[in-house]
Amino acid sequence: MTRWLVTGSAGMLGRDLMACLSGRQATVLGLRRAELDVTDARRVLAVIRDYNPDIVVNCAGWTAVDAAETDEASARAANGAGAGNIASACAETGALMAHISTDYVFDGLAREPYAEDADPAPSTAYGRSKLAGERAVRALLPDRALIVRTSWLYGGQGPSFVHTMIGLAATSRAVDVVADQRGQPTWTLDVADQVVALAVAGRLGVYHATSSGDATWFELAREVFALAGADPDRVRPVSSEAFPRPAPRPAYSVLGHDRHRAIGLPPIGDWRAALRRAWPAIGGQPAR
Repeated sequence: MTRWLVTGSAGMLGRDLMACLSGRQATVLGLRRAELDVTDARRVLAVIRDYNPDIVVNCAGWTAVDAAETDEASARAANGAGAGNIASACAETGALMAHISTDYVFDGLAREPYAEDADPAPSTAYGRSKLAGERAVRALLPDRALIVRTSWLYGGQGPSFVHTMIGLAATSRAVDVVADQRGQPTWTLDVADQVVALAVAGRLGVYHATSSGDATWFELAREVFALAGADPDRVRPVSSEAFPRPAPRPAYSVLGHDRHRAIGLPPIGDWRAALRRAWPAIGGQPAR
């Protein structure tokens, strides 16, 4: 029976990974941040030595994109050094490591989907910290590392943009939403399924786990309003300049799935279909 360890198990993706693994023939240990601070190298090594997992999935990390701009050291400690601590422990024990990364490792200036082997060029502190983690994992585990990049996540536990829009749909006011950033709305349960499938198959290297197709935040908001039975025309398009943020958001965060096709594993399907499947689980009424 395969032994799994999931760090960051209380997060949105971590919870769905735990749920996904609970239905398999597996022994699973999930650790929240309070139970395992990945920046503590000695503690990480001790836990992984003691539990001796076959596969470690690292969902832990700093996710406060804007706060990273003024505290890059803390973001890098969690996302860079923390990932390296886990990789180092896996290298000693022989475990495979599946590491969760992000579209923010790219600059967001592309006009076509980023391939898995596209050159990273992060434009934010958060993106730099996540790229540091990728590089540490690959350096320490050249033959036992799976890196899964994802983006625009929503899930049953929130918070997320989709949850925010569900709440706003229940009001009567108009809502301004950015229409000049494009990405792939992705359900965390779909990502969890992909991570497990890739890890079980022993796939190594970089894969992208995002929904197929793409949308702007404005288009996603309209879809949420429609599913909630609210008037989509209450959603009004605005530019990114209407919502200035400390960390610039990528204008184009669409990731390609060529490596999935190369190994015969279907990528996640269309984002609209995924949102409809997820709707009851994320707190919406059953989709019409």
